[in-house]
Amino acid sequence: MNEKRNGQQRVHFLHVSPKLDGGRYAVKSIVGDPLRVEVDLLLDGFDLPTGELLYRHESEADWTRVPLSSLGNDRYGAELLALKQGAYTYTFEAWVNHPLTWQRTITQKARDFQPVATYLQMGAGFLLEMAATAPEAERASLEQTAHWLQQPEAYHEAITFALSTQMTDWIHQYPLQKHISRYEKELPLYVDREKAAFSAWYSLFPRSTSMDAPQAGTFRTTMERLPRLADLGFDVLHLPPVHPIGHQHRKGKNNAPVATPADPGVPYAVGNEAGGHLAVAPELGSLTDFKALITEAQRWDLEVAMDLVVQCSPDHPWVQEHPQWFKQLPDGSLQYAENPPHTYQDSYALNFETDDWPALWEAFRTIVCTWAEWGVRIIRVDQPHGKPFAFWEWLIRETKRTYPDLIFLAEAFTAPKPLQYLSQLGFSQSFTYFIWRTTKAELTDYLTELTQSDQHYYLRPNFWPNTHDVNPFILQTGLEPLYLIRYFLAATLSSNYGIFGPSFEYMVHEAYPGREEYLHSEKYEIKHWDWSRENKLTLFMRMLNRIRRENSALQRTNNLTFVHLPNDALLGYLKTHANGNRILCVVNLDPHQRQSSGIQVPLHLLGKPDHQPFIVHDLLTDNRWQWQGEWNYVELDPTILPMHLFRIEDV
Repeated sequence: MNEKRNGQQRVHFLHVSPKLDGGRYAVKSIVGDPLRVEVDLLLDGFDLPTGELLYRHESEADWTRVPLSSLGNDRYGAELLALKQGAYTYTFEAWVNHPLTWQRTITQKARDFQPVATYLQMGAGFLLEMAATAPEAERASLEQTAHWLQQPEAYHEAITFALSTQMTDWIHQYPLQKHISRYEKELPLYVDREKAAFSAWYSLFPRSTSMDAPQAGTFRTTMERLPRLADLGFDVLHLPPVHPIGHQHRKGKNNAPVATPADPGVPYAVGNEAGGHLAVAPELGSLTDFKALITEAQRWDLEVAMDLVVQCSPDHPWVQEHPQWFKQLPDGSLQYAENPPHTYQDSYALNFETDDWPALWEAFRTIVCTWAEWGVRIIRVDQPHGKPFAFWEWLIRETKRTYPDLIFLAEAFTAPKPLQYLSQLGFSQSFTYFIWRTTKAELTDYLTELTQSDQHYYLRPNFWPNTHDVNPFILQTGLEPLYLIRYFLAATLSSNYGIFGPSFEYMVHEAYPGREEYLHSEKYEIKHWDWSRENKLTLFMRMLNRIRRENSALQRTNNLTFVHLPNDALLGYLKTHANGNRILCVVNLDPHQRQSSGIQVPLHLLGKPDHQPFIVHDLLTDNRWQWQGEWNYVELDPTILPMHLFRIEDV
């Protein structure tokens, strides 16, 4: 209970939405996206409340005020429209609206033929109070009306005027705000740039970008790949660590514990005599070359995303400079980095319980800010669930103070609650369990959880059908329809998605026996791809990325509604946007058999009456069909194309 509350303040605020953990964590939004905010306004007796939503950017002193509209059952709402990037706060004010209550009361009594002369005098008093705050041009009209309401000969006309829209307009235009109640909290909101909501990621190892078999790739050969990635429609180029790689305990091919002299090492073993997290591997090029790659990527409308690895090789300069930052075991050795059951003998884990933790935290703030100075504003964080939550909350907050356009992606393949908590702490996007959700029931349940629960206020999913770490069992068959299906689901269910590049493009599927890992993984060896190769999947990628850019309904995740198809092999979902863009996707999840079904379309979401025909235009094939009513028919052959991507159009 608020002990400072004034007894004259009668409005109470309940069930505020959105509010995360009582206001401990920030709700997320995007510049220009309206955020629906709601609250219950409870008031004793029969008086009516009026309220406002108040919000402001961290750089502003004054509040933006938006009237709350009644939603019925004491529920009120408004839209918060943030036009700046950065941190906001929002709260509410409300008061007893005595003039509005008076108008409702006089309406009820007049309809019951009760005398209301006294109430007309009360209304005259309200008008005189309004006149005191009105501009001079309107003041005389308010005062004259107040006088007229009290004239006995104008009794019936006065009642009519008291119920008029003009009177209602004056009540709202010149509110009598007395004894204003203020919600006890100012709730946090963080507003990100558009890329946080809509992106297409392509991940590759720079050392595998050379087309000359004897030569390893470099930053310069990576620059040569940029026009192709832009042509395919990707807008984020993710690079695993590009730093010097340690020598001690270097891993060989297929994670062999002993490397040969020819093995290049795992990029996640960061650091050697050439430097650590603020250096680049000399075999890839110079720092000048890397900055040139960042600049050239921007010319192709691509952003470079770097991988933040919170571990060090035994050769990292920190091991000698800051031994207190590492955990020493009883035998005197340092503890290896781990992600059970995996142990990474080529890297040491950092000890976040060190007494020198402020300096350790500050070192990583320096790393992120330095990368931002280079032009990198997207950070993929490797295994954030293995490091202190408080560290991430601090690091994201502190770096965004200087660079508010930073985007942090959590590679959080972990238990549900840690995954969600990392997003609450500030991560802009997160890996999810999509990679393991394959059946209709699994996909429906999981997407419903992501888009219909409170998670949609803070967790922005980024769907990947594969990663350089994960070669999922469903793709180990090598079936082309499955690659098309998983890519389509990732790119249309979520507005943020990505792939681990050429391995996915060319349907590389050989797996380490019994594991969801690639055999001959690029983590341990250099590859030479034919970067000019085209196939059905590359054609599909180019087409689907263009369709995503041209249709706003595919540029958000939470505008998702599943549609009913009485066939478990067929998944259907509708995405809509306020501008009228409506996309209906139907996917055959069976890579072997043709599947068909009736499909029940939610006409109310299409704005179509039952008798009105409409066109479903398949943007993948350019075919069109005329549908009408709730129930229609679909049929998909996976050997041709296992999905429809319909845009709903008028006849």
